[in-house]
Amino acid sequence: MKKVYFLKTCNTCTRIINDLNLDNSFTFQEIKSEPLTAKQVDELAELAGSYEALFSKRAKLYKEMGLKDQNLSEKDFRHYLLEHYTFLSRPVIVINDKIFVGSSKKTIEAAKEALNE
Repeated sequence: MKKVYFLKTCNTCTRIINDLNLDNSFTFQEIKSEPLTAKQVDELAELAGSYEALFSKRAKLYKEMGLKDQNLSEKDFRHYLLEHYTFLSRPVIVINDKIFVGSSKKTIEAAKEALNE
């Protein structure tokens, strides 16, 4: 499977997708217009190792809802990922059985390497 979960209004997502030169062998899912399903969140968490690994602690809502002051469980992370698209650390790129979450330089370099394999 080759899939990208992104937000079209996110300049970072757009830049990364363009930098990686992802072709039409990838399926693109815009998470605001096509929210993640429970099955998708579960599959992504399995690849990432946890729901927390998918969760963006930089999201504005994270601070606004006071979540940073709470001790969130995996169940909580799953709940919030399903509740609002902003909690997904973006972009999420899946290349076969490998997952790349977020926009860190290290993550994008690893994705580039996987694309060249």
